[in-house]
Amino acid sequence: MNDVWHSLREAFFMFWETLWALVLGFGLSGAVQGFVSKEQMQRVMGDHRPAAVSRATFFGSVSSSCSYAATAMAKSLYEKGADFITAMVFMFASTNLVIELGVVLLILLGWQFAVAEYVGGVFMIVLLVLLGGLVLTRRVTDRARANLRAGEAADHAHDAMAGVSVARQEELERMPWKRKLTTKAAWADAAAYAIADINMLRRELVIGYVVAGFLAVVVPAHVWNDVFLTGHGFWTTLQNVTLGPVIAFISFVCSIGNVPMAAALWQGGISFGGVISFLFADLIALPLVLIYRKYYGTRVAVRLTLTFWAVMSLAGLVVEGLFAAFGGLPDVRSKKIVATHFQWNYTTFLNIVFLGVFAVLYWLYRNRGRLGGGIEHATDPVCGMQVEKSSAPASTIVDGERVYFCSDHCRERFDSSRV
Repeated sequence: MNDVWHSLREAFFMFWETLWALVLGFGLSGAVQGFVSKEQMQRVMGDHRPAAVSRATFFGSVSSSCSYAATAMAKSLYEKGADFITAMVFMFASTNLVIELGVVLLILLGWQFAVAEYVGGVFMIVLLVLLGGLVLTRRVTDRARANLRAGEAADHAHDAMAGVSVARQEELERMPWKRKLTTKAAWADAAAYAIADINMLRRELVIGYVVAGFLAVVVPAHVWNDVFLTGHGFWTTLQNVTLGPVIAFISFVCSIGNVPMAAALWQGGISFGGVISFLFADLIALPLVLIYRKYYGTRVAVRLTLTFWAVMSLAGLVVEGLFAAFGGLPDVRSKKIVATHFQWNYTTFLNIVFLGVFAVLYWLYRNRGRLGGGIEHATDPVCGMQVEKSSAPASTIVDGERVYFCSDHCRERFDSSRV
């Protein structure tokens, strides 16, 4: 019982240490999502040449960090004409190059891990484009598109909105983002994106912190040494970066929830490159692999998952090599991930300030109707995520009105709850 208490306390203080960073990251992400149209993104991703890949990387890095939302958005972009590999690049950037991830890494693991995440993320995208061009050929992606069309044939997602709503929505779509910055409605929608992302990720965050607390307190170091090789030079790194994504696959935790678990793995003895490949592998957690299977078919999903695994492992290997070459590998593994007691330091003051910021965001979210927001958006009734109606990945009709979802996964859960 004492171990349980210490584990939960460790989990709470990991959350407390990163609270201000989470609010900052989600707030910035919500602002960008509120001012950049999804249709604008889709129009510039028609191939996987360097310019399109660069745009996909940028748009992904300023989008929602939720792995489920990123997966659904990539599918939606591909359906609307984006290149398949470029859509996957968008998905990679959404979960590996976002602001909140880097800030939380900096706090829990140190600057080396934050830098490695971004450097390795860019390298991973380059690898994905190169390897994807060989493995995910046009014949393969045409099969994925055919599977999507078969699954979506019975669903017409955008035909039930009233004419006045359509007109107003199109007006907002055409409005330049600089003009949006001066409207209360746009800021209310941006706040709603931030709150919706928090709602979407609350389960992953809770699981990630709690599991990390138990790993840090309950699991002895020798257990990790039995799983991950140590003291064998290159072969240690190779085994660790290959096994890191496997741990992510079976952990069922994705997005930022992986960071506290990565801190626990680092404390337990996994190599630097192994930690990085584990962080990269949030997109091959088992629930997401099953989503790929539903979207693109079994054969494409298997090929996609193996490609992701190879790219993530190679990126972890290269990042460790680069940091070793420049003498940047961290050489300290603290016995505690964070201090497990309250203290008046910069973290506490930042948390107080950003709890105030969160209160403002929540007020804008709750009052967006009065402020003129919400016209072009809907709330997923399952996960609470804010969805742009014009690009919603899934929808259904309930009592004559269309209900919008962030993904097919949420629509299926909604449909099953009504049976």
